[in-house]
Formats: sequence, structure tokens, C-alpha cells
Amino acid sequence: MNGGAGLRPGLASGRIPAAKPQVPIHGGASYMTRNSREMTSHSGDAIRMRPNGRPSDFHDARRNMDIHHGLNGGSRVFVEHSDHSRVVYERGRPGFVQRPYNFRGHDFARRTYYYQGRSYSHFYHGYAYHGVFINVYAPSVFYHPAYYGWAYNPWAVPVHYGWGWYGSPWYRHYGYYFAPYSVYPSAAFWLTDFMLAAALQQSYDAQMAAGEAYGPPPDSGGAPELTPEVKQQIADEVRNQLALENQEAQQNAQQQDINPGSSGIDRMLNDGETHVFVVGATLDVVDADQSECSLSEGDVLGLQSPPIGDARAVDLLVLASKGGQECPRQDIVSVSLDDLQEMQNHMRETIDQGLQELQAKQGQGGIPQAPPAAAQQTTAVYAPIAPPPDPNVSAELQQQASQAGLAEAEVTASVPQ
Repeated sequence: MNGGAGLRPGLASGRIPAAKPQVPIHGGASYMTRNSREMTSHSGDAIRMRPNGRPSDFHDARRNMDIHHGLNGGSRVFVEHSDHSRVVYERGRPGFVQRPYNFRGHDFARRTYYYQGRSYSHFYHGYAYHGVFINVYAPSVFYHPAYYGWAYNPWAVPVHYGWGWYGSPWYRHYGYYFAPYSVYPSAAFWLTDFMLAAALQQSYDAQMAAGEAYGPPPDSGGAPELTPEVKQQIADEVRNQLALENQEAQQNAQQQDINPGSSGIDRMLNDGETHVFVVGATLDVVDADQSECSLSEGDVLGLQSPPIGDARAVDLLVLASKGGQECPRQDIVSVSLDDLQEMQNHMRETIDQGLQELQAKQGQGGIPQAPPAAAQQTTAVYAPIAPPPDPNVSAELQQQASQAGLAEAEVTASVPQ
């Protein structure tokens, strides 16, 4: 993803040998892979090469720009300016401009996203964990506790719901991987399918827009790759996130500061409970053999153990992947803390989008009526003083995209081959 800082120390589990120190390249695999190499210049520019001799990452010290070329053929551009604002661009996927601000002595940021001709904003609470500065999702509005309870608890009667996307190209493509529930006993199951469908649609759209290569879907006439057992784990995680946001809503109503450690991966990695993460953006990772493999939207990872000591990455088990060159099921992969936090952020962001849609569709299509109090929304206390949405987000993203090619050429010229 977009975050990460500094050198990359050894892995938490010890199954993968500690990587040699590297320059800070954002958005690449968490560690150097087997037989990969890195070259640097006196000016601080760097190139990271894959074992096949092709570059995976460029670091332009003058622009403070990192460019990662994914295994799937896509690329991501990350820039951090002197005022700590950030610009992240990836063709075919949401890009954003992030502006930092301070509220009650705490670090916050507003991201203005741009995707498919539309801009929107999310808020994040800055938090230091294991020496890494991560951005924890902070909702812009909260609902009445009655609405969270309606979404958390079972509905009186299981609901049959027609999604309307059964004939869509993305669903035909991923029908081998994902199938919606036949009935919904509670909103948590509905939100699970809402989240997975949104992720897979974004993955498909990105492949079409960016020319990414994952290969054709496997010829499978059996049950979907995403098993009921894994979907149940996702639904359980969705319920956990609903309970968490309900707690935050009550703290917000009392003008209390919300603890980003409790809201983010700090609690999830240390509460002794089972947790799953749904991949929200394409990501290259390293497995236990120190080989690189890819993940994309809708893949599912399971937490194995918390990071040990000051490790800046976590070992996770691949519970579901879409095949091809993606990391296979049952593989153990290393995910950096900032990338893992972004996965949890994406889950919460999508759950909030689903809550908005559920509120609009309550009483329709079989969805039960929510309590009258569900219509109540309260603005988060940290939202009103945030910098305004970036009015030029599309132009800024395009500017970074156009500079990326020039940056690669200049870095290539400055780094000894």
C-alpha cells in the first residue's frame, strides 16, 4: 500500500531470514526476495531488481517518490512532500491526496480519493506501532447505538435479497471464486457480501483499466473457492467491527478521544482472538520460501501470531485466493504493519458504505425496517476542523503519474548498474 517507513527488519516468526538493510521504498514487497538485489547511488536513489532481472521498485530521492511495479503488471506511485502530505496514484484503482492536521494534540489526516470520475474523503488517526507510523480509519459520522444493534444482532426473519449484479462482467468472471449467501440472518452477513462484491468488482475494473494480467479464471464447475467456513470468519470479523464502531460512537457522543490503538491492528494483533483480513488493494508479498507472490482485492488472510519484539511485519495464512500467480491457499506470507492496517481500514470503510446503503434500503427488497433512531447521525468531533477536500485531486494524481516515467529514467541513469 502507501505507508511504511525506514528499514525492513527481520520477520516476526523467524521462518524467513532477516533481510539486509534497504532504502525506504514504499509500496513494494515487505522484504527483499530470494536472489533479488538492490542498487543505490550516492544521492540516495535506488533500484530494486527481481531475480528475473526486471526492476520491481524505484526510489527517487529528489522527488521523494517511490514507484512499485507489481507482479500483475500494474504500478503504484507514492510521494511524500515536506509538509507530510502524501499523494498515492495507481492506474485503475482509487488514488488519493492526504493532508495532515492536528486535533487535541493528536495526528489526523484527511484523504481525498479520486476513482472513476468521483472524489470522496475519509479520515485517519495517526498512530505509532512497533516504530511504524500507521493511519487508522476514523469514521466521519456515527450512528445511533440502536442502528448498530440492529446491524449486529440477528434479524427476526432471515432475508432473501436480490443484488442485481448477477449478470455483471465482474461477477461472471469471479463466479468460480465467490457466491453470495442465499439468505441473510443478519446485517453482518449482508455486509460481508457487500464488501466482497465491492472488492471483486474493483479488482475486475482495475484489470480492465490497467491491463493487468492475472490470467483467465480456472475452469471450475464445483463450489466457489471462497468457502462457507472462510465467509463465516469474515462475517464474524464484520460483527467485531460493528461492535467497535458502536463503542467509538458512544465515546464520540461524550466528546472523548478515541484510542487509535484500540481501533486498529494494535488491539487485533494482541487480544488473543482469531482475526481475518480481506485484501482491499493489490499487494506483492513474500512467502516463507522468500519468494514473491501477489494478492488482490477479495483475497482473505488469517492471523497466525502477533509480531514479536519490534518486528514490522506479520505472518498471515492465505485462506482464500483467486489462483493464477496469486499466493496459493495455505501459504504463509509476510505483510507489513502499514499494509495490514490499510486492509483493516478498507474493511471498515466498506462496512460504513454498506451501513449507508442498508439505511437507504431498509424496509425494501426484504430488508427489515431499522429502528427509528437509525436515522440519527452524529459528525465525528475531529471532522469539522479538518482541511477541506482537495479540489485538485484528479490533476495532482495525473501529475504524479506523468512524473513517474521521468523519475524512473533519472534514477536508472544515476544508479550504478
